[in-house]
Amino acid sequence: MSGIALAAAVAVGAVLLAVGFVLGRSTARRSAAPGLGTPVERATFHTLHTASLAAPPLRAGLTEETAARAAGRLRSLLGTEALCLTDRTAVLAWDGPGDGHHRDRVAELVAETLASGRSRSAHTLCADDTCPLRWAVVAPLTGEDGVLGALVAYGSGESAVLVRAATEVARWVSVQLELAELDRSRTRIVEAEIRALRAQISPHFIFNSLAAIASFVRTDPERARELLLEFADFTRYSFRRHGEFARLADELRSIEQYLALAGARFGDRLKVTLRIAPEVLTVALPFLCLQPLVENAVKHGLEDSAEGCRIVIAAHDAGAEAVVTIEDDGVGMDPEELRAVLRGERPSASGIGLRNVDERLRQVYGPEHGLVIETGVGAGMKVTVRVPKYRPGVHPAA
Repeated sequence: MSGIALAAAVAVGAVLLAVGFVLGRSTARRSAAPGLGTPVERATFHTLHTASLAAPPLRAGLTEETAARAAGRLRSLLGTEALCLTDRTAVLAWDGPGDGHHRDRVAELVAETLASGRSRSAHTLCADDTCPLRWAVVAPLTGEDGVLGALVAYGSGESAVLVRAATEVARWVSVQLELAELDRSRTRIVEAEIRALRAQISPHFIFNSLAAIASFVRTDPERARELLLEFADFTRYSFRRHGEFARLADELRSIEQYLALAGARFGDRLKVTLRIAPEVLTVALPFLCLQPLVENAVKHGLEDSAEGCRIVIAAHDAGAEAVVTIEDDGVGMDPEELRAVLRGERPSASGIGLRNVDERLRQVYGPEHGLVIETGVGAGMKVTVRVPKYRPGVHPAA
C-alpha cells in the first residue's frame, strides 16, 4: 500500500507542476514585488496550494458533501467560468454562474464520457446570449471500479489548453478518489483482522473460563461471582464494535481481567508482575494488540509446560514512544519457526495472533514498528511493542 501511495504522490506532483506552469503563464501578475519569484513560480505555488486545499475532502470519496467542498478549489485551480462534479447519475456540486439553466443538460453532456471513459469538449448550446458558458470540457473521474463520475469545466470559448488542464486535474482528482478507496479497503482489512482475533479468543478461552468459574460455584461462591464479573467485562471490551484504537490503560485493564480468569484455571502456577509507568497510560494503540501477546505468553509458559510460569508485563516512556514488553520464562520457540509463522508460511496455535498484531502495527505505524521478538527453545520469549506517543489522526475510542 505504501508503494502505491508513493507512486501516486509522485504522479500527483508531476501533474500539478505541469498544470501550474501551463496556467501560470497566463494568470500570474507581472508587477509583483521583487523577491517573490517569477510569475510562473508564483502561479505554480498558488496551484499547489489550491490543490492541497482541495485534496482532503476528496480523500473521503465522491459524495455531495465532498464535491461541494472541493468544487470551488478545483474551479480556482482551472480558472474557468464554472465547474461541476457529477457521479454516474446526478450533479453533485456546481460552482459558478449558470447553475439554473445548465444543470438540466449536464446528464446529456457527460453521458458519452461516462460510457467511454474519454475526455471531450462540446458546445453548450446555451440560448442565453448573456451567459458566459459557451463551451464545456468533460473529463472522467475514475476509480478501481471504472468511471465514477465526471468533471465538467465551462469556458467562454473552445480552448485546447483548457481541455488539457481539465483532463490533468480530473486525473489528479481520480488519484485522490483511489486513495480514498484504499483507505476504505484498509479499514475493512483492519476490521476483518479484529474479527479474526475475536473468533480466535471465543471458543477455547470462553470454554476454559466458564469451566474454571463453575469449579468455584459450590466451594467459593463469592470468588465465582467476582470471576463472572471479570468475564463479563472482558468479553464486553473484546467484542465491542467501535474504535480501531484504545488507550493503553484500557488494554491493560482487559489484560488484568484475562489474567484473573487464567489464574482461576492455573492457580499458583501462574505468577504475573506488572511494571507500568503512569505517564504512558493515555497513549493510544491499536485495539486488541496486547491481549494476543499475553495469551501467547500464557500458552507457552503454562499450557506447553508442566512447570509454573512467570510473566512480566512492562510499559515505559521512551521519549517520542511508549515501549511495552511482555516476557515469559516458558518453553520458548525456535527462531526460524517463529519467522515462518510471522510470514504466514507455517500454521501455529498462537501464530494467528502474533502475525495479526505484527501486521497491524506495521500498517498503522510503518515497517519499523513491527513486533521485536526474542526467543529460543527453552529460553522463554520476550515481545517488544513500540508505539509513537503522538500521531496525527490516531485517537482512542471514547
